[in-house]
Amino acid sequence: MKYYLALDVGGTKTDYALADETREIARVRTGTIKRMRADDATATGHLESALEELTSISGVSMHEIQRTCIGTAGESVPLVSDWLRTAFASRVSGELLLLGDVEIALDAAFPGQPGIVAIAGTGSNVAGRSHDGQLFSTGGWGPALADQGSGHRIGLQALRAAFLSIDEAVSEPARSTPSILLPAILEFWNLASREYLIEYANSIPAPDFSALTEVVVACAESGDSVAQSVLRREGESLGYLVRLITRRLRQLAPTPEWTPSLAFTGSILEKVAPVREALIASLQREFPAFQTPTGVIDPIEGAIWRARNG
Repeated sequence: MKYYLALDVGGTKTDYALADETREIARVRTGTIKRMRADDATATGHLESALEELTSISGVSMHEIQRTCIGTAGESVPLVSDWLRTAFASRVSGELLLLGDVEIALDAAFPGQPGIVAIAGTGSNVAGRSHDGQLFSTGGWGPALADQGSGHRIGLQALRAAFLSIDEAVSEPARSTPSILLPAILEFWNLASREYLIEYANSIPAPDFSALTEVVVACAESGDSVAQSVLRREGESLGYLVRLITRRLRQLAPTPEWTPSLAFTGSILEKVAPVREALIASLQREFPAFQTPTGVIDPIEGAIWRARNG
């Protein structure tokens, strides 16, 4: 019997699946092992606990693994890739495939076939595969440079929008847009005043802005126009990245009218309807024939497929 290990390494969590040639045997989840998000001791602790749990559930030793496939954002960053290769070399037998998170997501949705996948969770990324197997990506440059439509960007942009509304009230108090975002964020972070929020938001290291997503969504659902605008703009920004990939894939398609299939994954696209709806509307304005997904795919299924097929 051959055994395969698959990982989907996210910014806040890591999913692990153990499979044989025909079925998934066990699955566990820990905090992230991505070294841009966790220190060495934390990442090592998460990895070791997951491997021990998989063995405990399945009875399969990590020294019986034929091949491991890891999908992660930042796979080209030495801090990420070097740590993963070293950590697995001493703990898991067999070949190691280290791929981008978008690539395993593509394989989960369209195994070896053309299509586009949009990822939005703590971070974000968009990737597409052409008919001849070429991969193209947009975004995915990290929280300081990109991450459109992500939890991080939603939280950060909501804070900026809330403080901009304060600035706008200086010149035109009667026309400024009132918002419940600031008091809601103060309560969520248990801060006593706006001044403490300014200090906390500008601290180094920075707080987890992605945690504010639930606050922004709740305010938007309560009718707050500032929060609603943030979610809509982030969905449109992510949609723009999908449109860029679509244009490129159509240039390479056998017929110019071909429109690629699209898949979604990540907690934002799964749970935050205003972001998803704004993304879809952005796409369909340029490509009316786009068939948009109703659910999300599970990227680790693509990592299992890759582990089995090499």
